[in-house]
Amino acid sequence: MNYYIEPIARLMNELSRLPGIGGKTAQRLAFHIIDMPRDRVLDLTKAIIKAKEEVKYCKVCCNMTDRDVCAVCSSHSRDHSLICVVKDPRDVIAMEKMRDYNGVYHVLHGNISPMEGIGPDDIRIKELLHRLGSGEVKEVILATNPDVEGEATAIYLARLLKPMGIRVTRIAHGIPVGGDLEYADEVTLSKALEGRREI
Repeated sequence: MNYYIEPIARLMNELSRLPGIGGKTAQRLAFHIIDMPRDRVLDLTKAIIKAKEEVKYCKVCCNMTDRDVCAVCSSHSRDHSLICVVKDPRDVIAMEKMRDYNGVYHVLHGNISPMEGIGPDDIRIKELLHRLGSGEVKEVILATNPDVEGEATAIYLARLLKPMGIRVTRIAHGIPVGGDLEYADEVTLSKALEGRREI
């Protein structure tokens, strides 16, 4: 038996397709939207449509932007000889929140994952190689996630880029600030020891 009238059931179905939204959350959101004033629902709808229509990928770094070239790539105060390679636009936001990095980015929009049928040609590696052809880039920081796919992508890129005479580095992995050694797994401890530095 279907407990919901068709418009609510359809709204719940569409909401449940979003990542991280299960049936209960979809129900809660659907009823919240139904209870919202009409003008707020229209504002929400317009914001979704506007974002979908106006957001595009930067012609240089492949990050999301509302212009042809994003604010980072068009900034003269950024160090364009330093490129930080990340998996997706959310990683750029995480790096920018840190406020310690002054280089530019390259967004791959995925990782190499043979199990999922994703190879080097399926992510934005060609665009990265095109950027490196200018000779301006001195260092590429590989900041992919420390999971199997992220490591595979970093290793692939390192092997591809090192013969070009560009310095290739990998972000360090290890114990988070405030973490306890006793709760860290062996791989994390091993990476922390491997990435140690002199103080």
